[in-house]
Amino acid sequence: MDRDPAAQPPTRSQTQAGLWLAFAAYGSWGILALFWKALSHVPASEQLLHRTVGAAVVMLALLFVRGRLGELRPVLRDPARRRRLLLSAALLGLNWFVFLYAVGTDRVLHASLGYYLTPIVSVVLGMLVLGERLRRLQWAAVAAALTGVVLMIERAGEFPWIGVVLALAFGFYGLIRKTVDVAPLPGTAFEACVFAIPCAAAIAWLELGSGSGHLVRVGTPTTALLLAAGPVTVVPLLWFTDAARRLPLFALGFMQYLTPTIHFLLAVLVFDEAFTTGHAVAFATIWTGVALFALDLTITQRRLRHRPALA
Repeated sequence: MDRDPAAQPPTRSQTQAGLWLAFAAYGSWGILALFWKALSHVPASEQLLHRTVGAAVVMLALLFVRGRLGELRPVLRDPARRRRLLLSAALLGLNWFVFLYAVGTDRVLHASLGYYLTPIVSVVLGMLVLGERLRRLQWAAVAAALTGVVLMIERAGEFPWIGVVLALAFGFYGLIRKTVDVAPLPGTAFEACVFAIPCAAAIAWLELGSGSGHLVRVGTPTTALLLAAGPVTVVPLLWFTDAARRLPLFALGFMQYLTPTIHFLLAVLVFDEAFTTGHAVAFATIWTGVALFALDLTITQRRLRHRPALA
């Protein structure tokens, strides 16, 4: 029997290109903390308005240029998919807002913790919602992650709500997108467009009504940064979706830790956020969970490689 070409393993050149694309995507998501830090004088809610409108404009333009605007019609006509994407849009907006708030209030360290926890949260949601079974190392990773959060409360004296909200919001977002039948770009374009009109209206009111907007009155650098909020949101997403087509999930699973690692380094070395002994103990415990999770990925991948191919 002939094999499906789509099922063929990627070539070496495709894998190398996928690795570079994944590195660019996850690296950009990490370094973009510097971009949002430059906008810390703008309220996180206003940053979110510009990010949402800008992302919607860029995504619609891309769909138009690629001749794929028609892919939005099935979503618009299907009430079930619309409801799910409305919920995923709300979760994505929550994730964006909390991260922007974390950057603006010098809590990038907590955002880093959240993105370290996200894959583990996704595994737990898969067990609770999709009926997936956790392996022993995955259970150990979950236990270590929970212990790290408890230690953050006890040793560092603070509940890392930003990290917890980011992990839960993105974990549930991934769960919904996993179970709704829609391609990545049209789905994300729909999510952004859902809130683009009210966000645009809010921007107009801030600029023309209350006079408290930052797009025009503050200065050219701020104007340029706010106008760039949409493109810097969309470009890494495009790199990621392209990488996902070229790489196995195993590789993406490892590379996703690049983003919180960059956040962690920026928080401690550049933003000079407080990093106490309590933080060190809590993060060390969470990193242990991450290491166990990565080890489980490695073992699972090796077993799949050595599994006999079906005739």
